[in-house]
Amino acid sequence: MTQHILQVEDIKVRYSGLPVIQDLSLGVDPGETVCVIGANGAGKSTLLRAIMGTQRVSEGRILFRGRETQRLRTEEVVRMGIVYVPEEKMLFGPLAVEENLLLGAYVLKDNDKIQQNLEYVYKLFPRLGERKTQAASTLSGGEQHMVAFGRGLMSNPQVLMLDEPSLGLAPYLVDEVLDTVRRLKEEGITILLVEQNVREALDMADRGYVIQTGRIIAEGTGDELRESDMFRTAFLGI
Repeated sequence: MTQHILQVEDIKVRYSGLPVIQDLSLGVDPGETVCVIGANGAGKSTLLRAIMGTQRVSEGRILFRGRETQRLRTEEVVRMGIVYVPEEKMLFGPLAVEENLLLGAYVLKDNDKIQQNLEYVYKLFPRLGERKTQAASTLSGGEQHMVAFGRGLMSNPQVLMLDEPSLGLAPYLVDEVLDTVRRLKEEGITILLVEQNVREALDMADRGYVIQTGRIIAEGTGDELRESDMFRTAFLGI
């Protein structure tokens, strides 16, 4: 059996004493794309922030390659190999594309490796190479997402966590952004994806988890979840 690269074991997260995540467990294997789906407020983003170390875990464990991380600072989590791309792209608009990308390499000290990673990002997203001297604020919505993804890749992540990458985008940009996620998957990058477009997320993911009021209520392959009565009731209304 493949050892999970990322494992969440029975975690609890509270806001102001109120439970937001309760006894939640999941695992991600190397090279997998795993999606987490659920209604707004179900705890999806809180889960990613807990893994990243920006949200305190009150109980349970989070393990990365067998090492507990739930008490580490966010910078330590990044150095270990987990990167989080939040739904707010958080780009520095006045800075050039390349300057924004280089900010993602702050944990690296090897200039040659940084340059190698930059070339990889430009190969993956040729449009960014064409616009590397442009201010990030002048890019289209889809291009700004490419910068956010590229910045995440600059630190050599072993797990890339994407939080609602298509949220709030026009339909044609949704397709563009989700195609970008598929490209990352084809590159063999391990991805933990939170995504509101349930059908598309299940189509591209190897496995999925359904979260409801802070608990995992179902898991399986995309086909298994789509065919389940729970999924049909919760997401299709039938």
